[in-house]
Amino acid sequence: MNIIEGILKRRSIRRFTDKPIEKGDITTLLRAAMMAPTARNCQEWEFIVVQDKNTLHKITMVHPYAQMLKEAACAIIVCGNTKKEHAPGYWMADCGAATQNILLAATELGIGSVWLGVYPNEERMNALAKMFTLPDYVKPLNVIALGYPNEQKPDIDRFDPKKIHLEKW
Repeated sequence: MNIIEGILKRRSIRRFTDKPIEKGDITTLLRAAMMAPTARNCQEWEFIVVQDKNTLHKITMVHPYAQMLKEAACAIIVCGNTKKEHAPGYWMADCGAATQNILLAATELGIGSVWLGVYPNEERMNALAKMFTLPDYVKPLNVIALGYPNEQKPDIDRFDPKKIHLEKW
């Protein structure tokens, strides 16, 4: 699959089989994440890989839209280390780029994924920080649910030329 095909093929998958994800594939996803660009090459990201079914279930108790974690093979919590950022606020964009790389790499590997927003919801952020004993300078951006798809999504085309402005609004 080429890059454009992967981008066009990626869908948010919320139903998974019970097949585990190989350790090497998880490493590939994290390697892809760490190839994302960051402001001034700060690389503020930190990742928590969660495979324990009990822990995945506990996340569903603090994140109302994370029920698919009950079926997921694993999750990756993408966090920003604010001690490493060059200027306040850049960690969000940088970790967002890492997240997109994970989603695209998962598509290439035939792994389903969905981005579950955490930041800027203080309640979710605090609950995950407590659950995973994050230092106060590490902020959770999102949780990525991962597993082999147990659903198929139709191809869609979101291209909208009305959203394109040339030279000015």
